[in-house]
Amino acid sequence: MTAVEATIAAEPRRPAANPRTRSRAAWGFVAPALIAIAVFFAVPVFAALLLSLTDFDIYALADLRNLRFVGLDNYVNLFSNPLFWGAMKNTGLFALIGVPASIAASLAAALLLNARIIKWRPVWRVAFFAPFVTTLVATAVLWNYLLHTRYGLINWALTGVGLPAVDWLGSPATSIPAILIFVVWKTFGYNMLIFLAVLQTVPDELHEAARIDGARAWTRFRHVTLPAIAPTLLLVSIISVASFFQLFAEPYVMTQGGPAQSTVTVLYFMYEEGFKWWNLGSASAVAFILFLCILAVTLVQLAVARRLGAYE
Repeated sequence: MTAVEATIAAEPRRPAANPRTRSRAAWGFVAPALIAIAVFFAVPVFAALLLSLTDFDIYALADLRNLRFVGLDNYVNLFSNPLFWGAMKNTGLFALIGVPASIAASLAAALLLNARIIKWRPVWRVAFFAPFVTTLVATAVLWNYLLHTRYGLINWALTGVGLPAVDWLGSPATSIPAILIFVVWKTFGYNMLIFLAVLQTVPDELHEAARIDGARAWTRFRHVTLPAIAPTLLLVSIISVASFFQLFAEPYVMTQGGPAQSTVTVLYFMYEEGFKWWNLGSASAVAFILFLCILAVTLVQLAVARRLGAYE
């Protein structure tokens, strides 16, 4: 027996920890996170649910004796309001088109930077990420000028190649695509960094083995890269869906919900209900419906991902 083995054998063995003690220690470690979740998530959701069952308005703010319980009347009124359904439709369009476009742009940029086919990669990484950290309102105002019908740089480029100028923000047919172009440009850098981080963890040996077997670039991407980044792709899709369901500042600054209510989102509709018309009970009902919509879509995404084997 060596000296080290003798020393280890001579040391007294510590008794196994009591399961109750381990349980208390575990709860102690997670308690701060649970408290934060309760304060910043559970309590506001519960408060919104309670307010949505009342006629809470500007008069109730002055005197709570004016507050009345109305049950589901706010929800009934919302479901019979065509403006609410228009906002739901617009939000669905933003999410349906914007989420795939944002993920595709982020993944393409990450693949480009990870492939090392361009020089000065740190410079490009900063350039791609810079729009995400710039002030949203300032960049939205700048894009208003870029999309201007007569003086905008984009229409100047179109007319320069013989195409007609487009009224990007003044037509219901082009207002949503115009805002989506801005939103994708503004947000894709964040998801790009997430994709770039996970792409750098994919072993090069897998790509090399596939290349030796004769697999082309698309085949390697489909059968090597995508399975390796599937859990991250699920995470990014969930984050993107929640983000596009909560669009507000972009249509507020660029179109004020127009033209013809074509860019009014659910969050914009909630803002007007609560802070323009002071129907705070109705606004709370909108907020709770939006929460349920995001939760439902997230559960569907998780179910589809589990079915496809993206995560266990």
